[in-house]
Amino acid sequence: MSIIASGSTVLFQGDSITDAGRSRDDFSNLGRGYPHYLQGLIGSARLLDGIEFLNRGISGNRIVDLYARIKSDVINLKPDVISVLIGVNDTWHEFGSQNGVAVPKFERVYRDFLTEVTEALPGVKWVLCEPFVLDCGVVVDGWRDEIDERRAVVAKLAAEFDAKVVEFQGMFDAAVAAGSPPDYWAKDGVHPTPAGHALMAREWAKVVGEGESSKL
Repeated sequence: MSIIASGSTVLFQGDSITDAGRSRDDFSNLGRGYPHYLQGLIGSARLLDGIEFLNRGISGNRIVDLYARIKSDVINLKPDVISVLIGVNDTWHEFGSQNGVAVPKFERVYRDFLTEVTEALPGVKWVLCEPFVLDCGVVVDGWRDEIDERRAVVAKLAAEFDAKVVEFQGMFDAAVAAGSPPDYWAKDGVHPTPAGHALMAREWAKVVGEGESSKL
């Protein structure tokens, strides 16, 4: 059964993978990433259900950046379902410029974020998405181990907040194990190709209970 009721507002939050070129002026334009694909998949399957989709992902965001805009870009929008994909920049920025967010702080701030939003919006439904990387492009030794630690944090928080978990890393690992090259799904190892975003959308739809949508 889908967690998205008729008339719901679904908010996508995260970094550049979610942002994906979304419009800052026309909020019906969700960009070219997985939120856009989900708007089409679910919207076409449930065209009479009045579901609204919002995208407030911002390129470059770490968990601390997402927390800093908790009021304007989360609570004030009063969504019914919130999907969060965050974590890769917390690793990337550390490896690149020593400005990342260590895993313990990532967990602490993420938990504070979830707690404050849940208190402000009782009854909100959460979809927590695994951060992920593929073994190509900018990804270097050490990234995957740290991303796996952040995945464990996401799973832990999902249990605490009764959230659905979308296992994007596991999904991409399975796709690569089946014979496709990593850069087919993300040229730089971080930002998905159109095929990667479409795969993410189908997985997300399946996890939240939009079974028919995920088959389109």
